Amino acid sequence: MAMSASSSSRALLRRIGGALLRRSFSASAEAGADSAAAAGYHVAGGPSYMRGAVFWEPGRPLTLEEFQMPRPKAGELLIKTKACGVCHSDLHVMKGEIPFSSPCVVGHEITGEVVDHGTHTPVEIVNRFPIGSHVVGAFIMPCGNCFYCVKGQEDLCESFFAYNRAKGTLYDGETRLFLRSNGKPVYMYSMGGLAEYCVVPANALAVLPHSLPYTESAILGCAVFTAYGALRHAAEMRAGDSVAVIGVGGVGSSCLQIAKAFGASEVIAVDVLDEKLQNARTLGATHTVNAAKEDAVERIKEITDGRGVDVAVEALGKALTFAQCTKSVRDGGKAVMIGLAATNVVGEVDITRLVRRQVKIIGSYGARARQDLPQIVKLAESGAFNLQNTISRKCKFEEANGAYEDLNQGKIVGRAVVEIME
Repeated sequence: MAMSASSSSRALLRRIGGALLRRSFSASAEAGADSAAAAGYHVAGGPSYMRGAVFWEPGRPLTLEEFQMPRPKAGELLIKTKACGVCHSDLHVMKGEIPFSSPCVVGHEITGEVVDHGTHTPVEIVNRFPIGSHVVGAFIMPCGNCFYCVKGQEDLCESFFAYNRAKGTLYDGETRLFLRSNGKPVYMYSMGGLAEYCVVPANALAVLPHSLPYTESAILGCAVFTAYGALRHAAEMRAGDSVAVIGVGGVGSSCLQIAKAFGASEVIAVDVLDEKLQNARTLGATHTVNAAKEDAVERIKEITDGRGVDVAVEALGKALTFAQCTKSVRDGGKAVMIGLAATNVVGEVDITRLVRRQVKIIGSYGARARQDLPQIVKLAESGAFNLQNTISRKCKFEEANGAYEDLNQGKIVGRAVVEIME
């Protein structure tokens, strides 16, 4: 039977309306992949939400909040976080000393288990990190494509600094973290590792052998990673060099072990706390100097027959220790700065000595994930780096806030690690 004009018009309107509805739904779904509309994503056979520790503003404690399950994109992996280190860099953000987008999830040195790959992730990445793999993550997450990454200088990755450090996102300009309650975005300090799950670009990961424990190995991605970059790349340290480390907390104590592993002839630990200096002896220090009781520069020169060390590393980020570091090196020596400072802190240097005596002052933020992180894992696996002696405290996820408070008060001798998921 022929359809009447009015019936035909109603059918056409229904088809147009349906098409518009489908198109609207499709656009909404695409936009929602980076927002609250992605709430339905969950790990196969697993939960659809998780908990993370959120920093809101300086002076306010971290709070544990529920999040939608973060969804990895191409080239990214979803990691079930097993452990996350407690680092001074997080503390600088939490105290407002270094500007960073907020609210955010802090924590940037992690170990965990691969539970998912982002859609369209290259097969070689899937094969390298299959589901169930144990991994360790580096805090500098190289994009692999920028000017510096192509030159092999991944520690200067343009995308990492332009997106993650400047905006708190990954390299498409979007965070992967959204609150479960209202879908609002939360930013990521590196991968936002102080959470039950985190999204990490594959370039920042290395396989962790089953022989290495999750908890102790978390520090490989920042404390040890930073120390390795300072001595391997910035200092270009050679066997037989003398090395002084000023500030022997979590990162500084890792520098002691790396210096020893690289064949340093003398390893001088400098700090103001006897407890840390005693611990330094167990990590490879041949000499210790309490800078609160004696002139650190003069003592270093005494130990080195009046010349100073080949390499001095400053791991605190203070004007005083910056000056001590530059004065502690021999003529032609290298002063390597790895300690982050509060905004507007300025170091002073004797320009004439710098020029005449060829003193080299070098900044170093970390190592190079793709080439260095596997080597760092091998150092730990071989026993050349002692993970057990470096960790001075383990705490539960719910105790993370207290760990940062103790770190701020100087109560943590080495490195504290938060154990997150069993």
